[in-house]
Amino acid sequence: MSSTVKSLKVTYNPINEKNTFTSGDLLCGQVALEVAKDCQIESLSIKFKGKAEVLWTERHGQTTVVYHSKDKYFSQKHYFIRDKNHTGNDNQTLLTTQHGDTYSSVVAPGCHVYPFTFQIPFQELPSSFNGSVGKIVYLLEAKLSRSMRIDKKDSTKINFVSKADLHSVPGLMTPQHESKDKKMKVFTSGTVAMDVDIEKSGFFQGEGLKVLAFIQNNSSREIKPKYCVYRKHSFFANGKRRVDTKDLVKEVGEPIPPSASEKVTRVITIPHDLEPSIFNCNIIKAEYRLRVYLDVKYASDPEIKFPIMILPAFQFPAAAPLPAAAGFGLEPFGNPVPPAWGIAPPQPPVVPQPFDLPPPYGDHGMYPPLTGFGNKYQ
Repeated sequence: MSSTVKSLKVTYNPINEKNTFTSGDLLCGQVALEVAKDCQIESLSIKFKGKAEVLWTERHGQTTVVYHSKDKYFSQKHYFIRDKNHTGNDNQTLLTTQHGDTYSSVVAPGCHVYPFTFQIPFQELPSSFNGSVGKIVYLLEAKLSRSMRIDKKDSTKINFVSKADLHSVPGLMTPQHESKDKKMKVFTSGTVAMDVDIEKSGFFQGEGLKVLAFIQNNSSREIKPKYCVYRKHSFFANGKRRVDTKDLVKEVGEPIPPSASEKVTRVITIPHDLEPSIFNCNIIKAEYRLRVYLDVKYASDPEIKFPIMILPAFQFPAAAPLPAAAGFGLEPFGNPVPPAWGIAPPQPPVVPQPFDLPPPYGDHGMYPPLTGFGNKYQ
């Protein structure tokens, strides 16, 4: 026996080449319903929601402990066809045809298209994210309900990217400087030292990260300067923190011979597809570090680490040069009640307040102790 409802599909219209959206954008799409014969519908709706969620398990002896946490940012719902007994709220809207008529609950055979429009709220929302045990998702979900039938659903995700506010965090343009020296022991004698500078802390996707280093090799062996950009994902639930780290970009400089000093310049290109830093989510953090270290044989490598922030470059034309980073609106937020939206005109955006760069993990009281990683990714 063939099904009355042949398909239910939700799609949306891209607004740029990268298929990304940000706060305040209009999200337009359509729900396509195909039926084989006359069909009585109880309700047909489209929901737009944003949420963050983390979930993992750990074994402690014979016990399995589940760590789970969720943040809900917003949820808005439009009805094309609504149950007569339905009691709605401010976040639910009944849509009409282009002529202002309500949609019929009896659908004739064939394909029917129901257009919709949402406006992404002017909140400080984190970018879309998919990690090992956590995700930040912005989802469109269509739902068809019929009497005495199982509901039929279809959904699709959108790629949301936080806006880069170039004026709210002056610290992102502040140069960073560190130095390190080390006395060699056992198989290598003498000392090595390095002074390293980077011009700022905030970098756009695809931008060059310039590293200036003065390296003194007063040891008995040649040394090589090495560079590594790595990311650190942190997930928080039930007072516990789980960390996932990964090296992303590795580069090696020219060797420096014994009893020599050199000024070394290295430009590391930030990958265009590197996900932006995330600091405005309560349960997920996405951070980046630059590690500069000297490869010394038969000795531990002296190293310097710089926190860096990756900013989205989607709002700049491809042919235009990327401007110097000056800030990024990342004010932490809770769960404010979002304004109702649909096809209403955009409201003025809320200007985020300035804040300082996040402190190192060891200095932040909200982070539980991290064990099992040594100091490589601290």
